[in-house]
Amino acid sequence: MRPDILCEIAGDIATVTLFNPDKLNAVTAAMWQRLKAVMHELDDREDLRCVLIRGEGQAFAAGGDIEEFANLRDSFEQAQTYHGEWVAGALQSVVDCRHPTVALILGPCIGGGLEIAGQCDLRIAGESAKFGAPILKLGFTMAHTELVGLLALAGPAVALEILLEGRILCAREAYEKGLVTRVLPDAEAEAEAYATAHRIAAGAPLVARWHKQLVRRLAPATSPLAESEIRENFAYLDTEDYREGMKAFREKRMPRFSGR
Repeated sequence: MRPDILCEIAGDIATVTLFNPDKLNAVTAAMWQRLKAVMHELDDREDLRCVLIRGEGQAFAAGGDIEEFANLRDSFEQAQTYHGEWVAGALQSVVDCRHPTVALILGPCIGGGLEIAGQCDLRIAGESAKFGAPILKLGFTMAHTELVGLLALAGPAVALEILLEGRILCAREAYEKGLVTRVLPDAEAEAEAYATAHRIAAGAPLVARWHKQLVRRLAPATSPLAESEIRENFAYLDTEDYREGMKAFREKRMPRFSGR
């Protein structure tokens, strides 16, 4: 079965599964677009009370599918489509879903996976969960439309720790830094995530939707970037370091960055 976004509905709870098990559920361009469509479909349903988002098997998502970048994200114009439309549209669809969302996180929750989980209302993690965005090792920056979500979740200090060091955080450290809601042994995480969804579903659905809307509305808002700042966000596309980062990834070796 090719990479996809799966959706199953049981009663008043929907389960959305990131499905690309051959690559630890790395999110392809098609999956970003499909996630947006699925979340919009679920948002339209009156019979739902909670949406649970998870990855297939023992991984949430190990980031975006980097092998696609050379063909789909290698110029400023392509990056605006890839990040500004596909990724940003998918993440915004999770934010905009009126039903409360719960992320069930096992294994890698890296890069794009962290971005998806970070847009959910609650995050239940197993002890195997790993969090981070080590893109400095690939020579590119996080898109501003994605960084805004990480900032809202983690704050500037933790966001900079994640992005400047490129270190992968274990589940307990992620909990201590406010990235996740609860951490349990892997064998208990799925049951707790669904118990959380059922507790939400047992409440008054309109109240849950209003609370979600109010919290989002009252959260501090960021100022939009100027056109020049957006171009600077993607200036890495013209650097030797970006080419080296992509080459090193393909060759499975450490990159040798020159600062050019």
